[in-house]
Amino acid sequence: MAPHIASATDASPPDHGCGRLAAAWEVLGQLPDPEVPAISLVELGIVRDLLETADGVEVVLTPTYSGCPATEAIEQQVREALSRFGSVTVTMRRAPAWTTDWITPEGREKLLAYGIAPPGAVVQGQGGTDPQVRPIRLVRSAWRAPTVACPRCGSRQTEQLSPFGSTACKSLYRCLTCREPFEFFKPL
Repeated sequence: MAPHIASATDASPPDHGCGRLAAAWEVLGQLPDPEVPAISLVELGIVRDLLETADGVEVVLTPTYSGCPATEAIEQQVREALSRFGSVTVTMRRAPAWTTDWITPEGREKLLAYGIAPPGAVVQGQGGTDPQVRPIRLVRSAWRAPTVACPRCGSRQTEQLSPFGSTACKSLYRCLTCREPFEFFKPL
């Protein structure tokens, strides 16, 4: 069986026709990301596949980035949550690299409700409908912080306070209208 690759338009787990795998997907869909607990691991798009093995299940994960400090915690969380399904193998698949495009529409809504501005699309090379949101480049160039709408009041009158928020994958912003600080999930 070819691995299932979820995408932002593929918000539900694949139909494997097996009650055990469907139940395991349900469990995975309830596991919160340790760094952003408002969103599940499935909604974040890091659960790439779930396979049935002779004595249990194999979960294929793609970490958000190779140095993510939550990777070990996520692996342990998955093992514990799926232990009732037998032996649990967790495989880390680092290629293709995770992208914020893999966050599901439900995940983006939950980020917004939690007070984190969700990222725009990266596939097209820009922020989807927002031409000012650009993917992060690893090469230094003349780069300006994107204009990001406030997740609380919707104002686009915002400023970046720091390129790094509570985690490396987020930036810290402040709304100039409602004066509230918020984080922006960087497009990767």
